Amino acid sequence: MEIAGKNILVTGGASGIGRALAQACAERDAARLVVADIDREGADAVAKEFDATSAELDVRNPDAIAALIEDNAPFDLICSNAGIFVLGGCEVADDEWQAIWEINVMAHVWAARAALPGMLKRGSGYFLNTASAAGLLSQIGSAPYSVTKHAAVGFAEWLAITYGDRGIKVSVLCPQAVRTNMTAGTDDGGVAGVDGMLEPEAVAAAAVSGVREERFLILPHPEVATYVERKASDVERWLGGMRRLQKAFETL
Repeated sequence: MEIAGKNILVTGGASGIGRALAQACAERDAARLVVADIDREGADAVAKEFDATSAELDVRNPDAIAALIEDNAPFDLICSNAGIFVLGGCEVADDEWQAIWEINVMAHVWAARAALPGMLKRGSGYFLNTASAAGLLSQIGSAPYSVTKHAAVGFAEWLAITYGDRGIKVSVLCPQAVRTNMTAGTDDGGVAGVDGMLEPEAVAAAAVSGVREERFLILPHPEVATYVERKASDVERWLGGMRRLQKAFETL
């Protein structure tokens, strides 16, 4: 799908990958661009910069997602991009698990629930869902992030399988370390930066290229494809390698 002439929504658009996606869509002559974020001032600034429409949106609120999509329909492409990171494992408090579940997973579900009826009626539509390489591999140091990103990839797969023959296209964006607020305070992205830290603009460029080619899996860090193949071919060996990687970062 070409971006030019399309109506596009970007959630989490006030900064990071979302801002870069908005910029990439504007530069490729999107017909109408809506930049949504819980940070209204940030969304306003991005929208002003790229001649777009801004909206305040808490993606933990399914009614707000539905209203935004209904009020601005039709959308050709929905970039469901908002996400958060929570450090820790089983001990993470239930309310933090619930928050990351709603933002990293359910926001994709609610966006699809709101947009699919119109897309199916028109016989076309595209979802670009931001997940992470952690959704294909794992995230050392964060069970909530790993679990929710796996779920995000799984939901995108289900969408592609269920609606792919009815005109609905799906891509899932799975970068490793990206220079955003999520990696602030680290020089190299930590364990996720083993293959280098990308700028958001590079990730957005990979995303629009993947959408143009209508590829399901978009990997801004191409090394991830090799890791996924190794995991699939020998899970026990892959788990051992991940444990060694964890120990290496524990000693830093």
